[in-house]
Formats: sequence, C-alpha cells, structure tokens
Amino acid sequence: MTDTTQAPATPHKPRPLIDLLISIVIPSLILMKLSGEARLGPDGALVLALAFPLGWGAFELIKYRKFNFVALLGLVSVILTGGIGLLHLDNRWLAIKEAAIPGLIGIAVLVSTRTRYPLIRTLLFNKTVLNVDKIHDRLEQGGHTPRFEARLMRATYLLSGTFFFSSAMNYVLAKWIVNSPAGSEAFNDELGRMTLLSYPMIAIPSMIMLMAIFYYLWRTIHDLTGLKLEEIMANSETDKNA
Repeated sequence: MTDTTQAPATPHKPRPLIDLLISIVIPSLILMKLSGEARLGPDGALVLALAFPLGWGAFELIKYRKFNFVALLGLVSVILTGGIGLLHLDNRWLAIKEAAIPGLIGIAVLVSTRTRYPLIRTLLFNKTVLNVDKIHDRLEQGGHTPRFEARLMRATYLLSGTFFFSSAMNYVLAKWIVNSPAGSEAFNDELGRMTLLSYPMIAIPSMIMLMAIFYYLWRTIHDLTGLKLEEIMANSETDKNA
C-alpha cells in the first residue's frame, strides 16, 4: 500500500549569509556590471537581478509552507521595483515604494495591538523563541501579568519605531542615490548602489534596534519572574531535563 501520510514541513533554519548574497550582493552586482547595452541592457539586467530575490523568496515560501506577512511584503516590493524599472515610471515612485513597505509593517504592528494577535507576539514573544508557558506561569504566580503586558505594549511601540526608522531611511537613501530615469543603465547602476548601501545604513541599525528591544523584553521577564536567560529561551536544556 502507498503511504499517504503527508510529510511535515521542513523546519526553517535562518541562513543570513545566503540571504544576504542572494537578495543583495548578487542583484547589486548584476545591476552595476551587466546593465550596459553591450551586455544584458538595462531591462535584461533588471529582470535577472530581480529574479534572484523573487525566486529565493518563492522557494522559501513553497518549501517551508508557512505564510509570512513580512516575507510576502518583501516579494511585493521586488515586483514593484521591477514594474517601476520596466515600465519606465518616474523614479520618485521608487522612493515612495521603498518607504511604503516598512512603513506598512510599522502601521500593522501598531494596529495589531487592537486585535487578539499583536505582531510582537509573532515576531519576538512566541514559543519558537521563548518559553512562553513557563513565563506566563511565573507571571501569574507573582501577580505581575498586568505590569508585563504594559511593558510588552511599550516594546510594541519600540518595534513599530524600528520600521518607521527604516521607512524614513529608505526614502532618504532612494532620493539621494537614484536620480536617473527608470529603465536606463544609470538607473540600474544607482539601484544597485542603493541596494548595497541599504545593508550597512538601514539593515544593520534596524537589527541592532531589534536586539535592543529583545534585550529589554528579556530584562523585563527576568525582573518580573526571576528566570534566567537559559530558562527563558525555548527548548532550553532545563526543559529537556525536566
């Protein structure tokens, strides 16, 4: 008989170096080096460059079979960039698009505080990162749940602030670097330089901000529950030995 049991989805393992290479380095080099008429031309280089992050994002979405709102916005961003370049739209739309994507995420984080599923619980305070059940038990025992919820709300505002920072910086970077008409070789070269610079100027500061928010969240949990870091983290050795 044929086994009809469906195999579980492959667990996702972060691969930041591969993500950086496929989503930023390779597309940037293609745009900067292959956009000349003697090579792929502006449109050909743009299509090839966008194929890498688009293909990688689609591959991860299909392989891990898990909906990810942020990843979906990333794919939309790539498609919009391609549309602006291939349709030769005014390059001001690139700056607007660059600001809109993280801005929408920041707004979504704020709006989610009015729902049953705040995004901070999805992004940071979730069972894949933290031992949520143990933390809640300790908070209930000490009567600190209201204080924790208030600080979690503060962390939510800080989290939305990181996306608004990214939105503003994306807009400034796009307006500063990309000044040539869309669809031209110069436009592709500027787009490639903007993509490369976005990592040290935007991605790294945003990552540091996220780490600071996570540290604030950990200190809050430690202060209110007395739990150590190894007890707070999900799948800790303490839990395995329990």
